[in-house]
Amino acid sequence: MSQQPQLHAVPKWHTQSIAAPRPAVQPLLRAEGISLEYRSRAHTVRATHDVSFDVYRGDRFVLLGPSGCGKSSLLKAAGGFIAPSAGRISINGQAVNGPGPDRVAVFQEFDQLPPWKTVKQNVMFPLLASKKLKRNEAEERAMHWIGKVGLAGFADAYPHTLSGGMKQRVAIARALAMQPEVLLMDEPFAALDALTRRKMQEELGRLWEEARFTLLFVTHSIEEALVVGNRILLLSPHPGRVRAELNSHQFGLHSTGSPEFQSAANRIHRLLFDEDTAAAPESAVGRRLAL
Repeated sequence: MSQQPQLHAVPKWHTQSIAAPRPAVQPLLRAEGISLEYRSRAHTVRATHDVSFDVYRGDRFVLLGPSGCGKSSLLKAAGGFIAPSAGRISINGQAVNGPGPDRVAVFQEFDQLPPWKTVKQNVMFPLLASKKLKRNEAEERAMHWIGKVGLAGFADAYPHTLSGGMKQRVAIARALAMQPEVLLMDEPFAALDALTRRKMQEELGRLWEEARFTLLFVTHSIEEALVVGNRILLLSPHPGRVRAELNSHQFGLHSTGSPEFQSAANRIHRLLFDEDTAAAPESAVGRRLAL
């Protein structure tokens, strides 16, 4: 019988993860003191305040928090789509100053695929537009990833003939075909029904086991965070601040019904929403914890 999961507080300034020390490994993606603001003529709204985290190669790093905490804004900043009002985001030590083929995003919207292109053409398009591959090489790679997501028989189908889950498979194949340094996923399964969402989580895990890509994943679902991620950053309600960082590599779809999984989910809920946690002094915020 497995032991009851425990949380262990670590000082905010400690830079190593309890469950997976990385003393000599540099992060692939680093966010340092990120504050994000949206400005209009009348108002300035701060989405996040002083958020820092490191994503290492092969991580499945999840940004988890309630609606309005700035997690999607952080992902957009990592993608180079919006600039921080304070702080710095870097990839391999180089500052992120805009979008690039080293970061490819998958969103929850089903209309992210040009409807006039077939599945194969959709997956090939960024490979050709970025001039990464010649047409025959792009077609070969596209078919490889279309097969990997189980759509080999739909390569010539158009998006309007596909289900929501199938469209998300195409978007994932298109992203992975680019072989990005970081795959960015912004609540990609949120609009799917429960059964399809579980299937997509399973398929994402299978793809990661095969390709070991680096994933930055946004969700507001505690259960999905535990299933998808090996590390989870908890963000407070608006404006988003780091509440804690968790190691969750021991969980997955296989453990969703276990007492340990439910206990971990309940502890995360308390960290996110308990008033005592919300009122904790600054020195107690940003703890690195093991589940």
